Amino acid sequence: MACILATAAGYWVFGRGTPRPAGTWAMGALLASFAAAFASYSPPVEDAVEAVIPHVARLLSNSASLAAATAVLAVSHQVNLAREEARRRTKSRASLLTVVVFGMTLLFGVEQMTHRSPQAHALYLLLFISYLGFAVIDFLVQAVRQSNATRRGSVRAGLRTAAAGCVLALVYVAYKLIRLVDLGLGLGLINGDSECSSLGGRCAFSVTAPALAVLLICAGLTFPAVAYPISQAHRRRWEVRSFEALGPLWQDLSSAMPYIVLSSVDAESPLTEESDFLLQRRVIEISDGILALRPYRSQQVEDAARMASPDHGVKGAAFVEAAIDKAALAAIRAGRLPEVVAAPATTDASVRKNLRDDTEWFLLVADAYSRYGPVRVADDVPPEPIGA
Repeated sequence: MACILATAAGYWVFGRGTPRPAGTWAMGALLASFAAAFASYSPPVEDAVEAVIPHVARLLSNSASLAAATAVLAVSHQVNLAREEARRRTKSRASLLTVVVFGMTLLFGVEQMTHRSPQAHALYLLLFISYLGFAVIDFLVQAVRQSNATRRGSVRAGLRTAAAGCVLALVYVAYKLIRLVDLGLGLGLINGDSECSSLGGRCAFSVTAPALAVLLICAGLTFPAVAYPISQAHRRRWEVRSFEALGPLWQDLSSAMPYIVLSSVDAESPLTEESDFLLQRRVIEISDGILALRPYRSQQVEDAARMASPDHGVKGAAFVEAAIDKAALAAIRAGRLPEVVAAPATTDASVRKNLRDDTEWFLLVADAYSRYGPVRVADDVPPEPIGA
């Protein structure tokens, strides 16, 4: 766990590129603090530090855990709040953390000098769980609130995963609170020397619950950063494929009406580097071309295409549009206007809200345009698509 978290911290601090997004250093501090907390539990590290100061591994681990909890809040503040407000809140949490860790260190020293006094240890636990509980609840409230408000699916999933980790962290806080009451009143409810496993006994609450909490919180906060480049790569691949699929329709429109082609771009520039710009330009040019074909749209061709359409709904409308555009291109080359001009398609650009909607519509039109030949129009013979 410590190695995984340290690797993740290195990714956030050194592998994020420049400029780094808000919260990068706080996220690196979070992962590094958790890595230090788990490293302090490992036998080699624990034996090394406790050979110098007995039982100091517990203080190191608890301090690192509180530092990580503060870093969680810092990440949340920097992502969700204005810069000045985030800085103010983070500074107040860091000041409180300094006071708490200093108090824990003093109580740890008193505990060592008094041969592990239960009272000193109880006060030590009180400081630890008070701040930890405060930080966990603070972040849990923010995570739930932001997960309900965000529109990005990866952020929503990540925050809810982190919220689940907060619930497990509160289980750990509850366990520490029970242990505090047990020590303060001398009830002997929890035997610290008893054997246990990760799934049963006190270790399920003192070790497994916080370990799973750390895993879920770190995974939840890291998931959007990992999902973003994947989603961007998927988006670029879709843009490239869409750009190429619209090629035949665009080629016929631009050859018949060269004036629809916008200013040229660097032909040597890779398609994947400017796929969004090139796709948007192609969609605009196709839209302009279809708009320029309006005087040549034949009502007779539209009626015949509706009868011959092999599909219904949006695909059927795209088939009709493709048939009208193909006939209109033939008419504009021949310089022949139809007797009755057809109205614009009902699935018009004004109905669609963004580039993806425009592209999806023109992809359907381009597919029908490439797959089917011109619609046969006759007075006595039912129309049918040619070349299907």
